[in-house]
Amino acid sequence: MKKVAIVQSNYIPWKGYFDLINMVDEFILYDDMQYTRRDWRNRNIIKTRSGLTKLTIPVQVKGKYFQKINETVISDPGWAKEHWATIIHSYSKSKYFQDYRSFFESLYLECREGHLSKINFRFIDAICRTLEINTKLTWSMDYRLDEGKTERLIALCKQSGASEYLSGPSAKDYMDESLFRKEGIVLRYMDYSGYAEYSQLYPPFEHGVSIIDLIFNEGPNARQYMKSF
Repeated sequence: MKKVAIVQSNYIPWKGYFDLINMVDEFILYDDMQYTRRDWRNRNIIKTRSGLTKLTIPVQVKGKYFQKINETVISDPGWAKEHWATIIHSYSKSKYFQDYRSFFESLYLECREGHLSKINFRFIDAICRTLEINTKLTWSMDYRLDEGKTERLIALCKQSGASEYLSGPSAKDYMDESLFRKEGIVLRYMDYSGYAEYSQLYPPFEHGVSIIDLIFNEGPNARQYMKSF
């Protein structure tokens, strides 16, 4: 049985996002969808001495115009240098920061992408390699898109040859599960509960931060604190 997940690209996502990737055979980045402001598409959270801080990639937004994620462009090319400086300031004392410093420094300072989707892919793909996740990453743009929220997901499953679809739990609010049954596609929902705490700087502990927090604090042991391994 081939398993797929279909999710919008996020910037340096949290550990649950990478567990979802690791639990399927193909992960389809759903960037034909509308870009949403104040969302995870272009920002995420890290821990600092002064508390939780958002790292946000500045993008151009065209008012009320329907703007797809893959159409969204960067408004300030200096974002990568600023983010990296903040990460150094926040994580330089973490146990494994020096082990991964050159890798992430290159990832940030050599980033020349002008579109948000490509930046997100750059980081997601690199972090997957760091965690030894070998799932195939593709784009929704590689496939034909049908009309209807559930119908579109089913069409992507069928075109990719999937017999099982793993969804995030929030999709229960709009998913027409009967359509999956009709097409013979098994629908399952990801469970993000029950994560173990790890050695994290600046208490109290926070699960919902970027995966880089786990990597810098636990290094090669990071996968022990994820659910899909």
